[in-house]
Amino acid sequence: MGGRTAPKEAFSVSSFPTGSPQESVRRQNLGALLRYIHVRGATSRAELTSSLGLNRSTIGALTADLATAGLVDEGVPHETGRAGRPSIVVRPRSSRVYGYALSLELDRLRAARVGLGGKVLDGRTAQRPPGPDPAPTIAALAALVADMQQTAPPDAVLVGSGLAVSGSVRHHLGWADDTLEPELADALQPRLGPAAGPFLGGIADLAALAEHTRGAATGADNVIYLHGDAGISAGIIAGGRRITGFGGHGGEVGHMVVNPGGRLCGCGSRGCWETEIGERALLHLAGRTIATPGAAMTAAMHAAQDGDQAAREAVLHAADWLGFGVANLVNIFNPTVVVFGGTLRELFLTGADQVRHRLYTMALPACREHVALHTPQLGDDAPLVGAAELAFESLLSDPLYAAKP
Repeated sequence: MGGRTAPKEAFSVSSFPTGSPQESVRRQNLGALLRYIHVRGATSRAELTSSLGLNRSTIGALTADLATAGLVDEGVPHETGRAGRPSIVVRPRSSRVYGYALSLELDRLRAARVGLGGKVLDGRTAQRPPGPDPAPTIAALAALVADMQQTAPPDAVLVGSGLAVSGSVRHHLGWADDTLEPELADALQPRLGPAAGPFLGGIADLAALAEHTRGAATGADNVIYLHGDAGISAGIIAGGRRITGFGGHGGEVGHMVVNPGGRLCGCGSRGCWETEIGERALLHLAGRTIATPGAAMTAAMHAAQDGDQAAREAVLHAADWLGFGVANLVNIFNPTVVVFGGTLRELFLTGADQVRHRLYTMALPACREHVALHTPQLGDDAPLVGAAELAFESLLSDPLYAAKP
């Protein structure tokens, strides 16, 4: 799904080249500095000088501009244990500058008020209204935002909002982005005012962004995040950039055909990857039924761990096919990190040996030798954290302009 794409070189700065307007360069450097603090947290001026490649006086002037705008605070560090004069520390004003992060999932709605620097200040969860009509869901999301807005300080600045949408909602209920986005914007407008958004992104796509920025894939420029719920989707980062496909509808790896003679998929094809590793497939093999999405699959995993033979065989079967698909993706994208989220987290943890066996026997040596397999460091909050990054993108691109009330 769509959404703003973070720059490949997130902290890149500029000097004043001949013919370049100084104001434009200053704004770019302000964005690079604020982005660095947003991602890294409290940072000394000395580290900023070294990491951004600007001189001390320039860093001092830039941080002063950001402090005047109410985006950062400057002060002496906490006890350092070192002799000599400590370097001034710059901290994001998390309590004053915030965005809304929303998540539209198959069975629930979540919302968070997230401060600059990625700090979650408030949060709400509600059941997703049943039925195919998106209007009650949009109204419920707007109500969550309205409820959280009551806890925001009166002098706080709202800079944007982001929404993570489950691919299963789009595919199974037929909700199109061109319906969700304008209707949600209309519903939230009384609450957002002039703030940007909401920007939409897929759950796997935004979870990949979050884990790449703050979680299990920090420092890795080539990442695949696999998310499981009723279906399977992927968030892909290559060369430090998110790959979202035309219209933001890439990463539908659940419909990668892995077994042409396999079961019929809801998409009309046969043997799609999600027919072998999805929630319905695993529960069918384990002789279980779906009560609550996700919960039934977790129960099947626990039963396998407790010695239930049918559940164990089902998990081993699904884990083997999970490794089969991962090996294909590793050969295609050559990532350094693969993260298993949603229902795939439990499947990977329970059947990790099968996944690794398939990976090491099917993936090319040049691709498999450096790949690390992880579960989300941010847990279920990864899509919300990613949605918050969409909310902050306008501010990080042009801090002084976007921060104006």
